[in-house]
Parts: sequence; C-alpha cells; structure tokens
Amino acid sequence: MSAHFAKPPVTDKPVQTIKANSTAKLVNRLARLPAPFNHKLLSFVVGFKVPYVSTTGVKIKHLDHQRADFFIKNKRKSRNHLGGVHAVAAALLAESATGLLIAMNVPDTSVAVIKTMTFNFAKRQQGDMRAEASLTPEQIADIQGSEKGETLVKVALTDGTGREPIICEMLWAWVPKKRPQSPSE
Repeated sequence: MSAHFAKPPVTDKPVQTIKANSTAKLVNRLARLPAPFNHKLLSFVVGFKVPYVSTTGVKIKHLDHQRADFFIKNKRKSRNHLGGVHAVAAALLAESATGLLIAMNVPDTSVAVIKTMTFNFAKRQQGDMRAEASLTPEQIADIQGSEKGETLVKVALTDGTGREPIICEMLWAWVPKKRPQSPSE
C-alpha cells in the first residue's frame, strides 16, 4: 500500500519563519502538556510573574504568535457596583492578552511596554469577559525584525452575551532592554 502526500500549495508569497524567543519557547513547552493542564499551568506561571493577573483571576485559553484568547469570570473579586466585571479588571484582561501576544514575538534583547490604552465603554457588560487579540503576519515580521518599534494590537472584549460592550485599542512598543551608553558615561 502506498501513501500519497499532498503537495504544498504553490503561492507567490514566501513562507514566513517565526522566531521563538524565550517567552515563546516556554509557552510552546507548556503547550505540549495535556489539555486543560497546559492552560492552567500557563495561567499560573503568568499569574506568578504578574501577581495582579492572578488576583483578578485572568485565565489563558489560547496563546500563540498570532492569537491570544484570555478569559475572566464575573466573580465578586473582579466585580463592579453594577454586577459586571470592573473596568480595571477588563482593562487588565485586554492588556494581558495583547501584552503576552507582543511578548511572544519581541526579540529577547527587547522588552515590551504599553504606550497607550484607549477604552470606550459603549454598553453595560454582562457576565464573564473574554479578550481575543491578534497580530497580522506583517506585524509579527516587523516586531521580530527590529529591536525597537511600536504597533497597534487588535483586541476584542466580549461579554457573556457575545456582545462587544467595551471597544479598546492597545498601542504597544518594544525597546532594547539595555539602553545605549552615552559617550559621557
């Protein structure tokens, strides 16, 4: 019996090679563990590194170079006076999803920093919140190909009804970890 393998499609675009930095290597190692243990462990590791993420109960459902899917339950510790997820907890959810997405791609010689967070609270949110962030292949190439830069990261914040009550934008920058020495130093 002979096996037939599908030929890869012929395209005009070159295949982009994604570089794995130290964050991506850790995430990829944890991803090899059985589900849902891998997501729980990744959420724990991130919560250990950034304690406020753990305090509010942010959970990671998916994380790779192109997409992040984070979640927060509408529990008392993250609730506002109206019974919904507090604005600061929703902001943390969006910032965490976009930040880790950027962190998956920045060179190990750089560090990611948030430059601007813009939130428009369009509707009253209900139930749990979910943040889905994504990067285009062009953004990934730009981030991985330079030690310094900035990019606007798409993120959708949806509530338990599937609506997007909070419209937000996250402008992230990445800069070299070590500042260049001035001649006088």
